[in-house]
Amino acid sequence: MEKITYSKWDDEVQESLNHELKDFMDVIKWAYQTYEEDILYACSFGAEGIVLTDLISKVNPHATVVFLDTDLHFKETYQLIEKIKKRYPKLHVKITRPALTLAQQAEEHGDKLWERNPNQCCYIRKIEPLEKELNEVEAWISGLRREQSANRANTEYINKDNQFKKVKICPLIHWTWEDVWTYIELNKLDYNELHDQNYPSIGCEKCTLPVFNDSDSRAGRWSSFEKNECGLHQ
Repeated sequence: MEKITYSKWDDEVQESLNHELKDFMDVIKWAYQTYEEDILYACSFGAEGIVLTDLISKVNPHATVVFLDTDLHFKETYQLIEKIKKRYPKLHVKITRPALTLAQQAEEHGDKLWERNPNQCCYIRKIEPLEKELNEVEAWISGLRREQSANRANTEYINKDNQFKKVKICPLIHWTWEDVWTYIELNKLDYNELHDQNYPSIGCEKCTLPVFNDSDSRAGRWSSFEKNECGLHQ
């Protein structure tokens, strides 16, 4: 299959690829055969992240998996990452942090920025660090699923990412929440314990609450604001 890049984007090639790629494993295999070392997986280690990490490890055991450590994650998330490192010792699990420490951010922008301007906080602690990592590659993989939210309903396997000017590859777009958990259970994968406490979507501790209405898996994110995306996916 033909390689596609952001700088030489072709809508017809994208449409053809999205038609030819039959399922999630086809997508993952194509991604690593096509981009080789010129691709990374940005993982938050939620339920989808655990599934995709396991699937990727079967195709490329030495793949690069990037975690954006905002220094504000739940302790359960950090504990899970250590389990993942032990389970997949060949994977390159790369922890990347913002240019500003929390203390420096408070000094420059005021204390508890996430309570006043979560968009700016996300930009400093997530978007800028990912942008730095993506400068080194041509494409990146994400665990987006269409049923997660209206914003993600039209996601394709292969996407033109105008924000980061890269190719974004999303193998799990057709998976349901039930599919995700069936895979986790069948393969006895470690997962974030907060999922058992009504946290379907897990981000930073300061901006994530449990959800008791399963109609919107991201309802617990930034619940005090008109916001349910950190800005990585636009």
